[in-house]
Amino acid sequence: MRKVGALLVLLFGTPAVAHEVRPAFLDIRETAPDAFTVLWKVPAQGRLRLALDAHLPKQCVERAAPIRSFEGSAYLERRVVDCAGGLRNGEIVVNGLKATLTEALVRIEYQNGGTEVARLMPDAPSFTAAGTQTSLEVARTYLLLGVEHILLGFDHLIFVLALLLLIHDRFMLFKTITAFTVAHSITLAGAALGYFSLPQKPVEATIALSIAFVASELLKARPNEVRLSEAHPWVVAFAFGLLHGFGFSGALKEIGLPQSDVSLSLMTFNLGVEAGQILFVATALAIAWAERAAIGFHPAFARRAMAYAIGTSAMLWFIPRITTLAI
Repeated sequence: MRKVGALLVLLFGTPAVAHEVRPAFLDIRETAPDAFTVLWKVPAQGRLRLALDAHLPKQCVERAAPIRSFEGSAYLERRVVDCAGGLRNGEIVVNGLKATLTEALVRIEYQNGGTEVARLMPDAPSFTAAGTQTSLEVARTYLLLGVEHILLGFDHLIFVLALLLLIHDRFMLFKTITAFTVAHSITLAGAALGYFSLPQKPVEATIALSIAFVASELLKARPNEVRLSEAHPWVVAFAFGLLHGFGFSGALKEIGLPQSDVSLSLMTFNLGVEAGQILFVATALAIAWAERAAIGFHPAFARRAMAYAIGTSAMLWFIPRITTLAI
């Protein structure tokens, strides 16, 4: 039982961090030959921010002092720079990254429509701009971004976990996960391409409520009573999957889609989300099987304990999200 408790602490011990594991973001856009606007965005809490600083290649010269501000939960720096000869073969470095557990996303948009995207990690805090990216490099970058977004999007994962606990039949589980996948793929693509949209803050608050709903359905389950969520869980998964797709699209909108490879980057980002989701489902099922084999915990008790943990976490996510709507 101690292992089950440890798993609960791991999953729900810090519920307020859902969607708070955010990377720093460096957005560089070429507005004229060798002229660039630069936005440096660093996660912050109040007036405190991560001690990260972005440095452009040596040939880049600022036209004026950067404009600094705190907006929402981020620290922003805006600059306009001239880079003689452009950025090609220039090194971009994020100082301070080695001392953190986060990462930095760099996106460069060139005047000709080309885009470069790079992920800087604590063990690799710099990269050299190539001036362009091959389709394979674009696909790899967006695939990894998709995997990372779902694995760090704890609220999305907890919703999937709640579905796993609700469903006992393997075929129904496959059907339900597929419905969730199809639904969030529809809204992810539509929102990312600009066909429709919803305000991000209400979406995030409602996602928390969707988790609380499934948790409550787990607690209401009775042996001789089949509820809609148990008889047709794929309907619930599809309905809420549409909503979760808007959540995924929020991250993709911030990253942006390269004009030259919109379809490829969108498809590979979505595939990355699915790969991360499959990895999570497989891991959760393996842990459940191992626990039953090792200590033989009572499934009904474990399911109920997890439902309370999920529901509590969902409301702890919902409260700060709903309070920010008026801000």
